[in-house]
Amino acid sequence: MIRKVAMTRRRGDQEPGMSENVKDNRKTLGQQGEDYVAGYLARQGFAVLARNWRTRAGELDIIAQDGAWLVFVEARARRRRAGGGTPTLGSPEESVTPRKQARLVAMAAAYLFEHPWDGPWRIDVVALEFRPDGSVARLNHLRDAVEGVV
Repeated sequence: MIRKVAMTRRRGDQEPGMSENVKDNRKTLGQQGEDYVAGYLARQGFAVLARNWRTRAGELDIIAQDGAWLVFVEARARRRRAGGGTPTLGSPEESVTPRKQARLVAMAAAYLFEHPWDGPWRIDVVALEFRPDGSVARLNHLRDAVEGVV
């Protein structure tokens, strides 16, 4: 008889089969993407209110104000393969799964509970693809990308 054993990982534990170098590269790419998106939003007239706001459900990358709107922004970045091909892991938009969308709604609700907001709010996704040299190949700003009831 095979006995199933549930394994849990704590925050910071290395993912199975993932070297520290790969993990560091992902973190660096994510930070590079968030920094670029924060600058992009500022250039578009958004006021960045907070970055990396943590809750039990995870972390909101960027919280900004766009006029009367409070905007929760998920930055998703991928690196293109050498030669200009599509990213190995698929497009950054595809990485916002239904599970991730539900977590984004839960995190937005947690923020709104702690910081009451009377105006409208939405969740945007900004997808970035970087070339191997680090320059931005593509930026796609999806406004009101995630719907949820709070």
